[in-house]
Amino acid sequence: MLKKSVRTSNIFEAAGIKEKIAEAGDKSKQEGLWDAPKKAEKILKELKYWTDLEETWNGLSSKANDLQELIQMVEEGSPEGAELEADYEKLEKAYQKAHVELVLSGPYDQHDAILVLSTGTGGVDAQDWTEMLLRMYLRYAEKKGWKTTVTEKTMGSEAGIKSATIEVKGMMAYGFLKAEHGVHRLVRLSPFNSKNLRQTSFALIEVLPVIEGSDGVTIDEKDLRIDTYRASGAGGQHVNTTDSAVRITHVPTNLVVTCQSERSQQQNKAQAMNVLKGRLTQKLLEEKKDKIDELKGGYKEAAWGNQIRSYVFQPYTMVKDHRTNEETSQVDAVMDGELDAFVEAYLLKN
Repeated sequence: MLKKSVRTSNIFEAAGIKEKIAEAGDKSKQEGLWDAPKKAEKILKELKYWTDLEETWNGLSSKANDLQELIQMVEEGSPEGAELEADYEKLEKAYQKAHVELVLSGPYDQHDAILVLSTGTGGVDAQDWTEMLLRMYLRYAEKKGWKTTVTEKTMGSEAGIKSATIEVKGMMAYGFLKAEHGVHRLVRLSPFNSKNLRQTSFALIEVLPVIEGSDGVTIDEKDLRIDTYRASGAGGQHVNTTDSAVRITHVPTNLVVTCQSERSQQQNKAQAMNVLKGRLTQKLLEEKKDKIDELKGGYKEAAWGNQIRSYVFQPYTMVKDHRTNEETSQVDAVMDGELDAFVEAYLLKN
């Protein structure tokens, strides 16, 4: 049955895409653009992204207008209905994909992202769950064509990991991945319990924008406490024999970040500073949102303990996002990185 949700509207204008194209176009014409190749490449990618999206949206809007008359024919019982229904479903999916990209117009949506995974309640099961989520996000990024680097990983005492940090580089990486920020809950029969009892475990996923240059917050070096220590490794030729690992504490907020994946202390410090800047920026964004919610009389959720999504492996299979009610029984597919349905539902709702 046709859902009649494909339509022309002012969504494109509201997203300010024409302004983004003009802004990126002006930047691409600046003198000395290629003096900084990485910055130039980023500007040209942004320009192509927005112009391609404009072309896609215009094409979809034209098709949607053409279909309006045919919709009436289908509802009146026209024999062309079956063929039109298939065409309409394809247009529906293309429209939703373009609509999702249109809503990614936040201040940091175009940026690369940092994912910080931390074990929550649940002991060894929670550590194993955190490692499973690490694999899920690496697979999701691979499907999106993004580049990933695991910049920090702390192994669990018996199995899994206690924490991990992933740097994700790709167009709109933060815009898409911000849908994953929050507590993720697992329910399954524990493989680490001799009686194979049902176990509930939690892991926290923080999604931070990568902030470059003067964007975002400004960090005063006087507010930092920087400690160095010897990085832990798997042994053999990769054993770190110098104090290259870095731990940075932002004293005013008591935020702590670590990095030990690089061989030099300077590189680890740079990676840790990226995470810290992202966390402080995210903190400001959340405080701003909480203030708006408070003014509106909204309910303020606790950052920990209220899961955004549940993954049930036994006695039945289901993944359900509690913010959008999006759900599926295809648990294996989700754990293999098939997250688009959940991400898109979140982005279109917010």
